[in-house]
Amino acid sequence: MSVLVNKDSKIIVQGFTGSEGTFHASQMIEYGTNVVGGVTPGKGGQTHLDKPVFNTVLEAVEKAGADTSIIFVPPAFAADAIMEAADAGIKVIITITEGIPVADMIKVAEYIKHKPCRLIGPNCPGVITPEEAKVGIMPGFVFKKGKVGIVSKSGTLTYEAADQVVKQGLGITTAIGIGGDPIIGTTTKQAVELLINDPETEAVVMIGEIGGQLEADAATWYKNSGSKKPIIGFIAGETAPAGRTMGHAGAIVGGSDDTAQAKKKIMRNSGIHVVDSPAEIGKKVAEVLASL
Repeated sequence: MSVLVNKDSKIIVQGFTGSEGTFHASQMIEYGTNVVGGVTPGKGGQTHLDKPVFNTVLEAVEKAGADTSIIFVPPAFAADAIMEAADAGIKVIITITEGIPVADMIKVAEYIKHKPCRLIGPNCPGVITPEEAKVGIMPGFVFKKGKVGIVSKSGTLTYEAADQVVKQGLGITTAIGIGGDPIIGTTTKQAVELLINDPETEAVVMIGEIGGQLEADAATWYKNSGSKKPIIGFIAGETAPAGRTMGHAGAIVGGSDDTAQAKKKIMRNSGIHVVDSPAEIGKKVAEVLASL
């Protein structure tokens, strides 16, 4: 099993013929991902990377059976692209675009609330189910198939955690980069829940960062769920000064509850195995799984 994407997912690329879309789509195709085409308004009917180009997402759904979309549309138009995908019946919408205005994302969040779709991102590295589908910008060679799920706000720490897990002789079911913006489609809790409920995932790595309540909410849900599936957690940004944006727009310490120390305390109290350095993630996963 996997969550969100697998070898049967039919993926389209919105912003297909742009430089980012072209580069990452070709990497995805090379990985073996089932990319069925792309969308660039005004270029419908052409082919690009030997795949059909459609004018609209609806056309891609009707003609290619698309059910998953990855968005490389510039920030000013990305919100419209997300809503268009939701309207067309796309089930999983993965938005890579960074810098989408918060006001636009507020509209998107409201718009897709009652649509039967799941938004991942924006400002995220995407989702990968190793050896089946890479729907994102992550280096595919780092990921090997296995039993450990990853949920992360940080792109680079997703790859780092995966690399460490693989070097311990383990592997990944699905890695989900949820994105670091203040308003994202799928929260840490929701992503962790997907993996906890996946029968093939035996442990979950949860990587968070300072700012917001997402990790605390996930930890509280986990504690109340009664799940015996272990979670290994790490919070980035321990040395960040309060009130300053650190890389991600969502990573701002506002009060005493969203510091790294406070989050780690909540996570530990919820039964999560917390490490203090990202260098310890792989070792801790191996240790926890060996003790089961």
